[in-house]
Order: sequence, then C-alpha cells, then structure tokens
Amino acid sequence: MSRPSLSFEFFPPKDLAGSFRLWDTVQSLAPLDPTFVSVTYGAGGTTRQLTHDAVETLTKQSGLRVAGHLTCVDATRDETLAIADNYAAAGVKDIVALRGDAPKNSAGFKASKEGFQDSIQLIEALSDTQKFNIHVGAYPEKHPEAVSQAADVAYLKRKFDAGATGAITQFFFEADTFFRFRDACAAAGITAPIIPGILPIENWNGVKRFAEQCGTHIPQVIADAFKNAQRDGTESLLATALAAELCDDLLGGGVEHLHFYTLNRGTLTRNVCHALGFTPERGLQNVA
Repeated sequence: MSRPSLSFEFFPPKDLAGSFRLWDTVQSLAPLDPTFVSVTYGAGGTTRQLTHDAVETLTKQSGLRVAGHLTCVDATRDETLAIADNYAAAGVKDIVALRGDAPKNSAGFKASKEGFQDSIQLIEALSDTQKFNIHVGAYPEKHPEAVSQAADVAYLKRKFDAGATGAITQFFFEADTFFRFRDACAAAGITAPIIPGILPIENWNGVKRFAEQCGTHIPQVIADAFKNAQRDGTESLLATALAAELCDDLLGGGVEHLHFYTLNRGTLTRNVCHALGFTPERGLQNVA
C-alpha cells in the first residue's frame, strides 16, 4: 500500500512576529513532504493582500506546492479573477475556492453587486481558465446555513459538476462522522477525492468556540477528557493522542490523505504525524 499523503493549512501573518512564526511552522512541517500547503483568507476578505503575499513568498522560497484561498466576499468578478491571475503568474497551480465568511458583526454573506454570487459561479470561472486544480470546502456535519445534510451533499455535487477537482472537509472529532459523510457523497455520485480536515487541539477553549460556530459536534468523552487534562496540565499529551487516534482510524478506513489545520503552530501537528509513522523526507529548498 502506498504511503498516505499530507497537506497543511496556514494563515497569513499580520506582522513581523507573525511572519517569523509562520516561517518556523513551515520549516518544522516541510520535512514531512506535504503534497501541498494552503493559505487562508480572513473573514470578509480582510487578509486578501496578506494572503497573496504569503502565497507568493512561500511558492518562491519554500519549494512547496502552495494553494491560495480565494473567496467571493467584497470583490467584483474582475477583481477576484485578477487575484487568480496573480496567483498563476506566481506559479500557483492550486486554489481553494470558497464562498467565504461574511465580515464580523454582519447579518450574513451578501454578494457584491458585480461579484460572484456563490462558490459555484467562482468555481465555474476558475475552471474556465484551465490554470488550476480547484479544491473546495465540504461539511461532514452540515454547513450551519444548509437546510439538511442531504442538501449540503447535493450542493457539494454541484461544486464538482462546476469544475472542482477535490474537497477538504471542516474539522470533526470522530472518524465515523467522516465515514458517514463519505458514504453519503458516494451515494450522491461524487467520485472526486474528499480529504478529511484535522484540527489538533492546541487550545481547548478556543476549539470549543469554533466548533459551536461551525456546528461541529463535541463528544462528551472528549469534553470530559480535556476538563481533566486542564486540571492536570496534560492537554498537549491528550491532544496528540486524540488527533493521532482519529487519524489512525481514518487511515484504517481507507483514507489516503490527511489535511491539518495548523493555526501556524507546527509542533503539535508534527508530533501527531510522527506518532502516525510519518518521518522526515525533505527540507526546505536552499534560498540564495
């Protein structure tokens, strides 16, 4: 059996300290030879230029394959496609195409008058360029705005019909959650790869808030375990063990690729990968 593959998600730095932290994280994870790494957009497109700068810098200096995020928020069609053209000019061959989150304190997503109205339109336009592999988001526990899981799966099928080449899921806590979703996608006629998104728990309180926003179910056994671990000062050990167990269950169920949300902190993700038997394969390219 071939070795499973990995990918890592980063977010763009907002200051010099953040830049050093991102580069340290990249250096710690690059030896694991990821298939690609991605760089996110902030809510409301707030990090658009920062994202592009980070994508271009990583593409030129790290030797890694970098996927830039692109959303429909707060931009016209021409402005959005100009960003895609800039990505292509920088050597980027992968885009994570998303509708995007609305700005904070807003009533919800509202498409710009001259912008893409949804992710389907964005995917179609990117596909027409024939310049990119297009990754999209998927929700194993239903998008908070979807009327049902079935409707969510049907919408994901439309994304693939529009030209998407693969999907990356929102994080989840139990392998069976992903397997049920994978089965539902197969039943809907989806044959493209669906990559499970893994969030090693660096900060339990923060992850709880994020899970509530995303509609991600928190098993009581995990909540109780972190309550005890916080008391005993063993959160890092618990986080490593839980993430490694989740990944091992996924790999045992036939998953061939794991995507890690690193939050620009490489140690925990690296430890989880090492626990799974992933060993260093390469380093960053030499930069003159």
